[in-house]
Amino acid sequence: MRARPVPQPALDRMVPFAGHPVVVGVVPGGDPLVVRTAAAWAGAVGSRVVAAFADTSRHVVEERPDGSVTHAPLDPDSADDSWQDVEARLRTEVAEALRGTGVAWDLHYLAGRPDRALTHLARAVDAAVIVVGTRAPGSTAHLRELVEGSVAAHLAHHQHRPVLTVPLAVVDWKELRTPWER
Repeated sequence: MRARPVPQPALDRMVPFAGHPVVVGVVPGGDPLVVRTAAAWAGAVGSRVVAAFADTSRHVVEERPDGSVTHAPLDPDSADDSWQDVEARLRTEVAEALRGTGVAWDLHYLAGRPDRALTHLARAVDAAVIVVGTRAPGSTAHLRELVEGSVAAHLAHHQHRPVLTVPLAVVDWKELRTPWER
């Protein structure tokens, strides 16, 4: 059986920036700089922001054509509805970050791997670009990135839309060490 070729980036697959949504990955308590960067891009090209959070403690039950999903907890015996509190918090944080920008927006609460969830959403809304922040500073985040990999890197290597990565912490070149020296 021959493997099906993976569609590659190409001029004919490029989504025009003007009028097409900007998908932005958000996390609870995340830096508003990521959302404001997405809003600046959306405002410059006359489009809207589609903010999205992918809850890794839940799995996708159904993907809808508009990019939204129905989801359930990974543990089938769990009746955990705390995701609704997280969604409400994210709505408040995104609204605050976008206050005064005049950019239309909405929020999708997704499930599963963030790179796959953002890719599905971007395809569904025909986004021109995906905006994500760099990892949060701290040893826990660094260890997690070593094990799981960077969401930005996964996006850049597994779908055809441009990925705009917003730096959230800058490391002095003189302080760079290898991962095993940390």
